[in-house]
Amino acid sequence: MSEEHRHRLDWDTYFMRIAQLVAERSTCLRAKVGAVIVRERSIIATGYNGAPSGMPHCLEAGCLIYRTRTPDGAEEENCFRTIHAEINAIAQAAKHGNAINGASIYITASPCIHCLKVLINAGMKRIYYATPYKLHTIEEMVRMSGIEFVQVSVPPLPEELQA
Repeated sequence: MSEEHRHRLDWDTYFMRIAQLVAERSTCLRAKVGAVIVRERSIIATGYNGAPSGMPHCLEAGCLIYRTRTPDGAEEENCFRTIHAEINAIAQAAKHGNAINGASIYITASPCIHCLKVLINAGMKRIYYATPYKLHTIEEMVRMSGIEFVQVSVPPLPEELQA
């Protein structure tokens, strides 16, 4: 067996790569995000950002963008149509009767403040993310929550696995 084929992914890279693949199902025109909820090295649920089941997706009907201001005055854009990947993963777990209290979540981008609040209330133990997203808006809440918050650097896929 060649040296190249002896390499085995660590668990964090494995689950983050799965989250990246899940993100490919996203129907959001602005960002593709994937999430994987894991307990004891087993996947409990996955989610990607998109419209609720049976509703038109942004790919078909366009984004319904609205703008708001944060307490510090920064303007944010959001879409009325899209549910975030983390929320979809939690919804899938609930729909199928899978408890997630004490689980970990792997997300392709760090959570927004709203998703972080839901992840805290859902009992997530650890949040792993690949790409930082507005970390300054959540750092105090992460610190106060006691949740382990870990950035995972994911090496590129080997050439033979790239599409």
